[in-house]
Amino acid sequence: MMNKIKAIVFCVGLIFNFQLSTFNSAQAQVKWHTIEEAATAKIEERLYFVDFYTSWCGYCKKMDRETFSDATVAKLLNKYFYPVKFDAEGSNTFQWRGKTYRPVNQGRNRQHEFARGLQGYPTFVLYKADGTVLQAIPGFYSAKDFAVILWYFASGDCDKYPFERYQKIFDKEIRPTMEKALGKGNQ
Repeated sequence: MMNKIKAIVFCVGLIFNFQLSTFNSAQAQVKWHTIEEAATAKIEERLYFVDFYTSWCGYCKKMDRETFSDATVAKLLNKYFYPVKFDAEGSNTFQWRGKTYRPVNQGRNRQHEFARGLQGYPTFVLYKADGTVLQAIPGFYSAKDFAVILWYFASGDCDKYPFERYQKIFDKEIRPTMEKALGKGNQ
């Protein structure tokens, strides 16, 4: 009888842990949009965050696995940005702020017109609500470092501090404000 009770308690514990981990991972998912959705979205207070990636890019996949799955990064992107995934070698034609963008095939090189000028992948571009570029951010970043970058723009601190100084004061002076804004301070 005792073994049956232990088995039942063990199974209930497993189910609870599975549901909790499913809940936590659901909380840490970025709600990505397509470029077509972004082109028609009406945003005013947020920035567009466009993740330019390719299917062959190892660091793009690493960003998905390690950085975009982080709860803080996901909350920042979902709350303060309009996150868009864009395949820089994709084959879709779309309109963005009155201009039509098409795929370009030049021999072995394939890059969508919308990704022209990017030097590598991944590259993340922040656009203002009117579609003008605010900042391009190339490369791979850990979740901790990327949260600093996202909050720098989301909070408007980019207008107050040079980024090098911001990085130095972030943990001591800035992080508590970010955590409070994300509802993490009182947990």
